[in-house]
This record gives sequence, structure tokens and C-alpha cells, in this order.
Amino acid sequence: MSFLGSAVRWALRSRAPLPPLCRASSRCYSSSSSSSSSSFSEDQQTNTKSVPYETTLKAEEEAGSGGPTKPVPRSADAVVIGGGSLGCQTLYHLAKMGMTNVVLLERDRLTAGTTWHTAGLLWQLRPSDTEVELLAHTRNVISRDLQEETGLETGWIQNGGLFIASNKQRLDEYKRLMSLGKVYGIESYVLSPAETKDLYPLMNVDDLYGTLYVPKDGTMDPAGTCTTLARAASARGAKVIENCPVTGIQVACDDLGVKRVKAVQTPYGTIDTPCVVNCAGVWATKLGDMAGVKVPLIAMHHAYVVTERIEGIQNMPNVRDHDASVYLRLQGDALSVGGYEQNPIFWDEVDDKFAFGLFDLDWDVFMQHIEGAVNRVPALEQTGIKSTVCGPESFTADHKPLMGEAPEVRGFFLGCGFNSAGMMLGGGCGRELAHWIIHGRPEKDMYGYDIRRFHHSLTDNNRWIRERSHESYAKNYSVVFPFDEPLASRNMRTDPFHQVLQSQGCVFQERHGWERPGWFNRTGPAPVLNYDYYGAYDIPKNSGYKYNDLLGDEYTFGYPPHHDVIKDECLTCRNGVAVFNMSYFGKFFLTGPDAKKAADWLFTADVNKKPGSTVYTCMLNKKGGSEADLTVSRLAPGPAHLPLAPESNGDAYYLAIGGGVAEHNWNHIRTVLQDQNFNCSLTDHSEDMGMISIQGPKSRELLQEIIDADLSNEAFPFSTHQVVNAAGHKVRAMRLSFVGELGWELHIPRESCVPVYQAVMAAGAKHGVINSGYRAIDSLSIEKGYRHWHADLRPDDTPLEAGLAFTCKLKSNIDFLGREVLMAQKAEGLKRRIVCFTIDEKVPMFGLEAIFRNGVPVGHMRRSDYGFAIDKQIGYGYIRHPEGGVVSPDFVRSGEFTVERMGVVYKAKAHLKSPFDPQNNRVKGIYDTPLELKTATA
Repeated sequence: MSFLGSAVRWALRSRAPLPPLCRASSRCYSSSSSSSSSSFSEDQQTNTKSVPYETTLKAEEEAGSGGPTKPVPRSADAVVIGGGSLGCQTLYHLAKMGMTNVVLLERDRLTAGTTWHTAGLLWQLRPSDTEVELLAHTRNVISRDLQEETGLETGWIQNGGLFIASNKQRLDEYKRLMSLGKVYGIESYVLSPAETKDLYPLMNVDDLYGTLYVPKDGTMDPAGTCTTLARAASARGAKVIENCPVTGIQVACDDLGVKRVKAVQTPYGTIDTPCVVNCAGVWATKLGDMAGVKVPLIAMHHAYVVTERIEGIQNMPNVRDHDASVYLRLQGDALSVGGYEQNPIFWDEVDDKFAFGLFDLDWDVFMQHIEGAVNRVPALEQTGIKSTVCGPESFTADHKPLMGEAPEVRGFFLGCGFNSAGMMLGGGCGRELAHWIIHGRPEKDMYGYDIRRFHHSLTDNNRWIRERSHESYAKNYSVVFPFDEPLASRNMRTDPFHQVLQSQGCVFQERHGWERPGWFNRTGPAPVLNYDYYGAYDIPKNSGYKYNDLLGDEYTFGYPPHHDVIKDECLTCRNGVAVFNMSYFGKFFLTGPDAKKAADWLFTADVNKKPGSTVYTCMLNKKGGSEADLTVSRLAPGPAHLPLAPESNGDAYYLAIGGGVAEHNWNHIRTVLQDQNFNCSLTDHSEDMGMISIQGPKSRELLQEIIDADLSNEAFPFSTHQVVNAAGHKVRAMRLSFVGELGWELHIPRESCVPVYQAVMAAGAKHGVINSGYRAIDSLSIEKGYRHWHADLRPDDTPLEAGLAFTCKLKSNIDFLGREVLMAQKAEGLKRRIVCFTIDEKVPMFGLEAIFRNGVPVGHMRRSDYGFAIDKQIGYGYIRHPEGGVVSPDFVRSGEFTVERMGVVYKAKAHLKSPFDPQNNRVKGIYDTPLELKTATA
């Protein structure tokens, strides 16, 4: 029977109608007002399917009855819950790092939940340097380390990977990956359609634009891998106990009222432990509930089919045809065919006893993958279907895993929500999670996976979890464009300026649940509408959706069509005055008897200057890595005037932190306070105040008309703050700049925001004031050399490497977290450092471009944008010495640098200082030398 014929026959005999989707009716702003929607899923479980790993697992499944396979110990240093890929990898790496008194508990048998039926693909290239490194470690563990340690085969097959491009944009995306891969020594080749045909004779290449071939990609066997990991961990003293479900997690408060893990309960005994690792996959939410921890993931059906034998398919590479949303995995002399659809089925009522089970495949949902597969490999049309595999997988709001210590309970770690990539990312993430548990932080930059990337008001909001997870699933194979924004669960957090800016054409970006201004289009309002699930589940698709159309116009790797609008916003700021709404910033007060001690320890800079001072500083981790950059303002003692000032009889500080990372910062500070037993109070007033920043040469003239204080350099110096009256309203004014110009931030009580904004715009009319957004800030800040946390500055970058030594009080005798590491690094010399690069040719770059010194790869761009004042493309990246030596200023000056973008090499000029206003005159209000602005033609 043919492939299509088989599919149709399977569909006719298994088709069942789906209940309609019930949509959440109300918007949710906090965890207390989350809403749930009813099911549109089929939950029938079947155990009769023929699956790829049936033979491997059959004996284990039959042995899955009875009590635990080993006695339950009374105590352990850590208990890993869940015997899938992440659980086994985490246990293995914990034991390998020396923590051997660890236990893995699996309620059934290893891999019984979701790992056993996974496709097991491993692709080495991703649009993230961290993920490339994580994948490389997984590959090393499975293809080399485990076999050397145990003498056992894991089932690794290196048959290569082939990415299919049906259009130029898709091939451009692949070329970006290829350039990044060169920095890491990953072999890859862009092939023409004819070359692709030579490599894969059965493939239809008539509609191809090109392909990317990665010879050392491959396939993993989940059962073989997890069994070998368990044996390797057990050989080091770790315990693997199967048939042992967890029935409860005991949590107790310490003397400071901090909740901590105390024990794990099972039907066969209680294990005292300070650490639990939740690797329970789709069951992770229920496990979190046992400890009062929110785990924002959702379960969905995810499927593939296995074909009958295909002549000539042997030894072919695995295929990802993103534009058809389908993958083809080599399976001996057959193929597994799967993909990501826009109407996945949610598994709302997760069954606690589900093990080695599958669902009936819904052919109405899956048929789109059949059509894409047949188009790509026409031989499939005459090939039968051997089996269907439809099992549960867990998915998250941004299609990235949930890892790290939970904010609610110390000692409760997450290693779940892997979006069907648990095998592929398992080795790298297992190692990082083990390092996190043992040392308090991961080695790599894991912020993109850290549970603290989500604001606490979102992590149990059912509407947000469901909508975002759906969109991330549906767009999993979409091209990753630089300026894309989500459409799901928008308007969750809006500031007081939202409506007035929307009416003026603001195109909003979403960060941390906040709507923040991206840029201002000239054709009127473009509101963000309720999520339409892309027309799935019989939900009417939004029509005439202007916001979506504007996003679509920017789906390019060239300069976007609104490049000239961003240019005008930037140059108006450089020449005149612009207003930026930065209300999404985190706004915290640090007070209490130990506030000064805490400030000294937390912040790299000396923030204990006289009240009225504002200091730019970093916060570090134990390894000297930068957990945050922020401004800290010293406040005078006095009664409370909230939200502008807290009550304080001693030391008090106002912290202003980038809103996209505010939750991460909040938890970092709170954790440090707990670890050091500081008697302090940290309060969050982010929602109580708005914040606008007025920047540019004419900012003083404008603000002097509405503010009752003297704004001269003498009366109001740079890096100071005052509470003033603005248009009759009390505000906290700070003389700061994130764009490199004269300017002030106004931190305004919520009810006063709109009146103050209107007064600013009215006073600025004669000065040509305009609204500007974060797209302009990105350009202006990179042009001035200011850092963006989690782009130019990450937890694996020290301030010395990042060119921020001036923020560190190393010349004082004041100790701070990470100081010893910085002192040692300073003495040894920097093995990597950030460098500014300018490119004369008008070519857009967005980060990830490879950097070469004298023809040798030494790093990659972290961030790149167009600098309109200098009229050049500008970027920042960290470079290393290819021989491991010190990266000195002379090393930078003496090299000839090039940058590779999508396979094309461009000459680049290296700078140790920003090429724009290197003397910092403009932020001081010194405009003696006029800025010669060129006409940007890019």
C-alpha cells in the first residue's frame, strides 16, 4: 500500500471529532487571576503500537510491576525525579562532578514517560552560541564519553543532517548558522540543488533554493543512551531506583522564613534531602504543585510515522524541511516522518499512570506532514506506513526548557519542559544543571533557560502558558528573524502611557509581559489584538491586522523597510530631543539595618556616596560573571513618600533595572541576601511608577520649562537625582543617559504619568520633540558603546572582559561578591575581551557573525546594529587568542579583522573605545564640537 494510501486508510479508521476550543475570556495580570480553558484534546491511550524501540524496551516494560528496584535510602544530597533523558543526564553529571550520594527516582521504568518514543535527532547548529555549546557536549557524551567509560554502545549513528531551503530567506538563515559554526569548528556546507541531489538521490530538488549539509549530525537511541547513563552514574555511587513514585515533597521554613526543600516522600519511605531536581517531563507541573512551585509548561500530542522499507534510503542524512514543517529521520532502511503543525492537540488531563503509552494518531492534524514528506521524497508515495507513534511531550511559552532553582523554594531545581528536544539538549543541560546544583550557578550563560526569565505573574497564568506554548510550537520551524515579536498573550502588562502612545502609531515590543515601544510608524495606530491561534481550532483569524502586517514587512535579513523611521528617531535624539518610554524597568527599594552591608557586597561599584548620587554598577556571581547591570541611587533618610521614596531611618537605595530581566535580578538579589543573612527589605514598585527619558542636546531647554529645579551642570550634575516638581507633579529626576546624550529620566507615580508626559510633549513642540522607541535605543546605545545585559554582557562575562572595569571598586578595600575572581583575572591578564567593530560596507548584521583575526576565527558578534551618526554598521563581540594567550590591547591593534556574514567576508575595523564621542562630552552637556551627521543611505 502507498504512503498516501496508508495514511488515508489509517485516517478513516481512526478519525474522531475534537471538542471545540473554549477560549479564556479575560486578560490576566497576576498569578491570582489566571484562567483556564477547556480541552480540545483526545486522551485515548493505546499500548499496541509498533514503535522503533519496542524490542529494546519490551523486557523492561514487562518488569515494570512490583515494588522499587532498590531499597529507598533515608537521606541523599540530591534527589532527581524522573528517569528520562534529563534525569539520567543530570544524575550522570552530578556523580561525575563528585556528588555521589544522589538518587534518581522513576515512578515506572527508565524512559517510560516521553523519552522512550522520542525521535532522537541531534542537529549541531542553532541560532545561539550557548545552544551550539550545549549540543556539542551532548554529542561528545553520547558518541564518545559513555562508550569510553562503560564499554557500552549508546546507539549513536552519525549519518549527517540536511537543512532544506525553498527560498532565499531560509537559505540566508542557514548561512548565518554556517558562519557561527565556523567559530566552533562545526563542519557544514551550503549545497546547490544539483549537489543536494547527488548527496540524496531520492530527494525532489525541483523547488529547492539550496540546502545546508552538516556531516556530523546524527541520531540517538533514547533507551540505549539512558541505560548507559544510569550504569555510568551507578558505577560512581549514584542510585537509580525504578518503580518508585513520589507522593510528596516536604518543604520547611528556616529561621529567616525562607522556604527550603526538606524531604521527598514515596510509598516506600521518605528521603531527607536539601535538593530536589524536577525532571518529570509532562508531569513536572504536578510535581511542582507538591512543593508550591509553579512550573509553566503544557502537554501536547507530538507524532511521527514510520515507513516500510525504502530502497536506496540507507545511509542518507536526516532531513529538516522547515518550510514544509516536516523532518525525515533515517531509521535503518526506512524513514520516520514528523513535524510541527499549527493545530496541535493539548493533553489537558495528564494521567499519572501513563507509561510506555501512546495516543491514537489524529490524521486530520498529521496529514499536512504526509504531503510535505511526499513532496520532498516522492518515493514515499509508493511506500507503506509500518507504524504510528503519537505520544505526549511538554512545551513551554518560548519553546525553551525550564531550568534552575525555583523562585518559590530554595533547593527545588527544574530540568523540564524541553519541547521535544530533551535528548538533543540533555547532555549539555544535564551538565549545566549539575553545576548549578553543586556550585550555585551554571558554567555557561543559561539565562535563556532559567525559570527566572519569566515574571512571576505569568508562570501560573493558564491563558499565557497555553497561548504562548501554542504559538511557539506552531512557529518552531519558522525562520528566526531579528525583529519578530509574539502575537499570543499580548497586553498582559501595560504602563500608563500605553494608550496615548498607541494612538500615536507606536509599534510595541513584548518583554517580560510588558508592552514597550519598539518604534513609531507614520500611518496611525497599530494595536495588538487578541490571539487568534493562527486560525486553528475554528477560531476566526484576525483580518486587517495592521500590527501583524508591520511585523511581516520586517521579515528579512536585510535592512528592514522601516529603517528610515529608526534613523529619524536616532538622529532627532542626536540633534534635538526625543522622549523614550522606559516604564517597563524594574524599580526596587533596598532598605533595612543591613542595607549598606548588602549594597557593598552586591554591587561592584561604590554606591555609598552622598544621598542624591546615582551610580552605574554591575552585580556578579561567585565566578565574577555579570548577573546584571543597573543604576543604584542613594536615598536620604526620611518618612515614606511612596512610590517615590520608602521609609528609612538609615541607608536606602533605589534600584532601576532593565525590565526584560527584572525578575532575574530580583531573585538574584533576594538569593544573595538570604545566603549572607542580611537583615534587609527588598520591595518592588515596578508597577507603581512610569518612567520617561528625555534625551538630546535640547533636553535641558525643554525640561527647564516644566521642572521647578535648576537643571544646570552645577546644580544638577551628571549621575545625580532629585525629587522635583514637573508640571505640578512630584517626580524623581535622574540625570542619566543610555544613548550618549544630555538627558534626564523622570520616574513618575502612576497617576501622574500622562499629565507629565503631555506637559513634556507640549513644551517640546517648538524644539521638534518626537517619540522614540527601543529600536532607536538599540542603535544609539551600541553606537555609544553602552552594554545591553544578555547581549554584550552575560553571566559568563566578567566586567573586566566587558570593558566595565570602571564599575568595579577594586582600588578600595571594600569586598564584594566576585571580587577575588576579578583580582585574579586582572593579575593574570584577560584571555578574552569585548571589541567594537565597524564595517564600512552597508551590510546589515544582527549578531552571530563570525570574527576572524588574520584569517583565524577568534569569536563572534554578540550584537550588531546600524550607527546612524557615524554612518556605519557597528557591532560588539568577544575575541580570544587562538593559542589561549592574553588578549591585550596590542593583540587587538596589531590584527587584521574580518567578519563573516552568511558566508561572505567583510573587512572590519577594531576599536578599543567607542568611535562615537569617545571623550564622553555629550552626556556632560558639552556640545562645543558639532556632530557632523552624514546622510545614511543604508
